[in-house]
Amino acid sequence: MATLKVGGEVDAQCTRCKMNLAHTILAMVGPKIVRVRCNTCGGDHAFRGTAGVTDRPKPASTRAPRAASGTPRAEKVVISFDEQLAGKDIASAPKYSPKDTYKVDQVLHHPTFGVGLVTAVRGDKVDLTFRSDTKTLVHGRGGAPAERPAFSPPTNKQTGPADKPMAEPPPGMEEAAAETSLPSGD
Repeated sequence: MATLKVGGEVDAQCTRCKMNLAHTILAMVGPKIVRVRCNTCGGDHAFRGTAGVTDRPKPASTRAPRAASGTPRAEKVVISFDEQLAGKDIASAPKYSPKDTYKVDQVLHHPTFGVGLVTAVRGDKVDLTFRSDTKTLVHGRGGAPAERPAFSPPTNKQTGPADKPMAEPPPGMEEAAAETSLPSGD
C-alpha cells in the first residue's frame, strides 16, 4: 500500500456524488485522513472510506476471555422483590403519606401501587420499589402549613361612571388622597 500524504489521492465515498470516487487528501491527523476533496465534483468533506471498509477494531468475540487473563469476572446477582421483603413486617407497614418521613429498608403500603420497600432517600424524595416498578415519591412535607393569603371577595358597592369623581373615597384611600393634594414645599 502506498504511503498516504496531504496532496495525495485516495478512493473515498463522496457525500455529494454518492459514489466511491478518487479524492485529493486535504488534511491528516497523524496517519489518519480527516478531510478530502472530490476530484469529480470538487466538494470538500470529511473523509469517509470506501463503502464496506472500516477502520474499527475487530468484534469482541475474537478477544481472549477475561478468565484467561487471570481476572475473575463478578457474577451478577438479582434479588427478587419477595426476597427483599423476606423478614420484614408487612402486616404493620404504615400507609404512604407525603407528610411522613421515611428511611431506607422501610416497608410501606401505597394506595395505588401496593406494598413497597424504600430503597433510597434523597432530600425530600424517596425511591420506593414495588413488585412491578420503582417510583420516586416525596416525603417529609408535613411541616407547618404554609400561610395562605386571605381571600377577600369583591364588594357589590355601586359606583358611578368612571369619568365622574366618587362622592366618598373607599376606606384607606383618605390618606393617599390627602397626600397627593398637598402642595409641594419647593
